Amino acid sequence: MGSRSARRYRIDTPVSLHRLLNREYSWLDFNRRVLELGLDPSQRLLERVKFIAIFSSNLDEFFQVRVAALSDQAAAQISTRSPDGLGPQRQLDEISLRVVRLVAEQEQLWLTELQPQLQRLGIGLAKWTELSDVSRTDLSEWFEHQVFPVLTPLAVDPAHPFPYISSLSLNIAVLVNDPVTGEERFARVKVPAMLPRLVKIPADHRVVLFEDIISVHLPVLFPGMNIAGHWCFRVTRNADSDQGDEGEADDLLAAVELELRRRRFGRAVRLEIDRTMPNRVQELLRNELDLTPSDVFHHDAPLDLSAMFRLPDGGVPDVRDEPWKPLLPARLADAAENDRDMFSVISDGDLLVHHPYESFASTVGEFVRQAAEDPLTLSIKMTLYRTSGDSQIVKSLAAAAERGVQVVALVELKARFDEAANISWARMLERAGAHVVYGLVGLKTHAKCVLVVRQEADGVRRYVHVGTGNYNASTARMYEDFGVFSAAPSLADDLGQLFNHLTGYSRVPDYNQIVVAPEHLRPRLLELIAAEGAFGAAGRIVLKSNSITDPELIEALYAASSKGVSIDLIVRGVCCLRAGVVGLSETIRVRSILGRNLEHSRIYTFANGLGEDLPLVLLGSADLMGRNLDRRVEVLMPIVAPAHLKRVQRVLDSYELDDAGAWLLDVDGVWRRVTGGTVSAQRVCRDLALAEARRPSERELQ
Repeated sequence: MGSRSARRYRIDTPVSLHRLLNREYSWLDFNRRVLELGLDPSQRLLERVKFIAIFSSNLDEFFQVRVAALSDQAAAQISTRSPDGLGPQRQLDEISLRVVRLVAEQEQLWLTELQPQLQRLGIGLAKWTELSDVSRTDLSEWFEHQVFPVLTPLAVDPAHPFPYISSLSLNIAVLVNDPVTGEERFARVKVPAMLPRLVKIPADHRVVLFEDIISVHLPVLFPGMNIAGHWCFRVTRNADSDQGDEGEADDLLAAVELELRRRRFGRAVRLEIDRTMPNRVQELLRNELDLTPSDVFHHDAPLDLSAMFRLPDGGVPDVRDEPWKPLLPARLADAAENDRDMFSVISDGDLLVHHPYESFASTVGEFVRQAAEDPLTLSIKMTLYRTSGDSQIVKSLAAAAERGVQVVALVELKARFDEAANISWARMLERAGAHVVYGLVGLKTHAKCVLVVRQEADGVRRYVHVGTGNYNASTARMYEDFGVFSAAPSLADDLGQLFNHLTGYSRVPDYNQIVVAPEHLRPRLLELIAAEGAFGAAGRIVLKSNSITDPELIEALYAASSKGVSIDLIVRGVCCLRAGVVGLSETIRVRSILGRNLEHSRIYTFANGLGEDLPLVLLGSADLMGRNLDRRVEVLMPIVAPAHLKRVQRVLDSYELDDAGAWLLDVDGVWRRVTGGTVSAQRVCRDLALAEARRPSERELQ
């Protein structure tokens, strides 16, 4: 079925250099797997385009954060080595080499395969020279009335200093000649971000790049001058921020706002240019941006292929996957037909939901909406890490606060790249009368929890939701996540204690069921791994995480493997653990699942975690990274309902059996794809959702 038996051999070189894989190289391997999906001819055409767009977007964030951090270390001559023994500059050199190879592969795919296929179908990008006279006239009129008034050409000369280039903005470098004096000048034209990058061609299914339209009309911007040449370029700046140990909430809010302003002026870490740009223009840009030649990346394809995510299909069939309409869990569908609210359903027993196979809007969103509108609701407490731009959940919280419900929103201001949106939501909630808090000093609050308190006929009762994903209706359409609704008193007690700890002033509580970082999560996981090791070959550990990078956890897994414990790791992104090494990790298998949905849930299972033959399954927000274990508030909760344990186990089994597109990590640290089989984990998850739920009869789900 296309599978490959893992090679196992002993590594004889110094163990200190080989116990861990490099985090940055592992991330590049992950993005290479994303690119492989674009290379896969079995994918539909615009799905392949989508994956190369995601590849570009991922790379932008990698440079803004990870490469920027290494550059800072190298500039400061910090000699600290990574856990695998490499210094900052050596990592930067290797990253540069690998990125050049990866981008070349991406661009070759786009230029020689995907774009020509799109053209044959009459969709995709068109060049200005390919347009009809009528289309060129229409677009020129659009440029004259809609674009020209917005553009600001900025020359560079003794009277005009080099302009500031904002991070990830698209720019056109222009050389202009004065026909009278023969003088040559450099100028920069910024491509406005508020207008679409892909411009629809009138009476055509294709689009043209915005920068191409501007380039054609450069003589209008520089009247009387000769245009000697023009080339696109793009700068990536350091976006990593550390607000430190701020004190009061007001100070934290001000500090984050200041950091957002400061981020615009972060140090440049990458310059992307059109390959045809002459050396003298490259040198000017590099010198003004204080970059080295290794920081410059030359491109043959259009810069920033992430824009291709929005390519229209022009009505051509079978170029995209069929849209998946998420399901409504059968218990909720039955309740809706019988005019029962979600609280009555949860009172009957815990409810497990699996997104995006099951609807987020009609489960989590509906839970918050009903709580906000219910006259019996006394309070709603909720964590908000990332939410969508038009968040119905936040609007529900605001509406509840306005009608007198005690609403507590724990908003994480330092969620990277969502800081501005979270500040906006925080202020809106405060205006509505909600209590908005920003968590504990020095820690990000990454937990995904809701606690609703109601006054019912027999007294006060509490309802909770704990999940693995953000309260974001937009990403919930693509991100795979689990969530549990419950009215169990012990779980409600725990969440009540947690919220009081986060909003008030107290010692760290002892919890009945949940496991909370940073105080309890690391020691609890180490304890569970060690306990499983006591069972030897009868021990079994399955961990599903976005990334596994923490050296202490990895060493604990190595120790369990040395005792014969069977260990399966399902890791979407970075994995620093070496698998299959004799004497170190020979019972550990690592696989990665990428596909239509982004695997995001975190599930940790220990076959004997509750005693002999009694499994413990934990579900929640924490990845196995130092930041999650030590510098964030994270929550894991146990799955207790037998039906839910069975379903989660079947999901995990499908990941382990996937032979239709999974990747296996070899002992040599290389990811190898397994294809040709019939088991697709994501298809299995869809089938399980179909078995557990049914489609709504009347309303469309989101």
